[in-house]
Amino acid sequence: MSESQTSQPIPPKYLQEDELSEECKKLLLTLPKERGWISSHIYNYQGFWIGRATTLQGVLAFQQHFQAQDSDIILVTTPKSGTTWLKALVFALVNRKEYPFSGQDHPLLVKNPHDLVPFLELKLYLDGKVPDFSSFTSPRLLSSHLVYASLPNSVQDSESKLIYLCRNPRDTFISFWHFTNTLRLHYIDTSSIEEVFDLFCKGVSLFGPFWDHVLDYWKKSLENPKRVLFLMYEEIKENPEIQLKRLAKFLECPFSIDEEKCGVVDEILKMCSFENLSNLEVNKNEKLSTGVENKVFFRRGEVGDWKNYFTTKMIEKLDHIIEQKFQGSGLRFRYI
Repeated sequence: MSESQTSQPIPPKYLQEDELSEECKKLLLTLPKERGWISSHIYNYQGFWIGRATTLQGVLAFQQHFQAQDSDIILVTTPKSGTTWLKALVFALVNRKEYPFSGQDHPLLVKNPHDLVPFLELKLYLDGKVPDFSSFTSPRLLSSHLVYASLPNSVQDSESKLIYLCRNPRDTFISFWHFTNTLRLHYIDTSSIEEVFDLFCKGVSLFGPFWDHVLDYWKKSLENPKRVLFLMYEEIKENPEIQLKRLAKFLECPFSIDEEKCGVVDEILKMCSFENLSNLEVNKNEKLSTGVENKVFFRRGEVGDWKNYFTTKMIEKLDHIIEQKFQGSGLRFRYI
């Protein structure tokens, strides 16, 4: 490697496995496991894959203790599907009256979107801790990577709004491969694209299989469109104004005629753009509380990067799987 050891990313801070609760330790012994993308092993819990043993403790605490409120807004994605962008858009949209876009103290200018819209199982309940929500204002903006069936009962039984962002599987895979290699390279050898692609096609990916995750929320959005909004990453990239207005309408805070005339829609899109966010000091040189550098969440943000990596065989193999898994669902992916 060309960079010195000290300039490389620091491994994320997590509990050691011997610090896990007895409940979590016993459960781990019963779970199927495979070779991991980031850590040595990946564990299957309730039909989806968890990247490390300590994450399981956060998932269990989230499932057991979280009490949803009807006003909650929960953003859901598979990893590397545009999560950071979605968090920025929703935060700016919901808080547009409280935080004007003209000043230099807007939260998005000084904090990473993952700090403003925290993950439930990966931050607030991480390592099994139970958070204090008293400082959260309503509506609470939260996020998760969990499949719908594994969300706490309080979420499923509430009137909280779920926003799901889906990205085409080719770009999702490439973005995830780059991301996991960035986190691995300080303390584990990086993974080749061939070996990780085989795992992805087997359904072994964090919070996957990809197709089960997507289909779960796609079906829920068709069953209850007032509660679950299904967005496509490629459609936001192609028509950001239309999709932002759609998002505002779903959250029951549509843009007024005056707001549209004053350019509020454009202001939100400009502030939340990849170019703007990726060049902010906070996202270039600061870290999350886990030790992960903010800059790793801003690689390219493009549609079609898969073309630089996929072979014909890879395209054929993944397309065959996707065609089988999504047959009859009505959901189609766009590969721009």
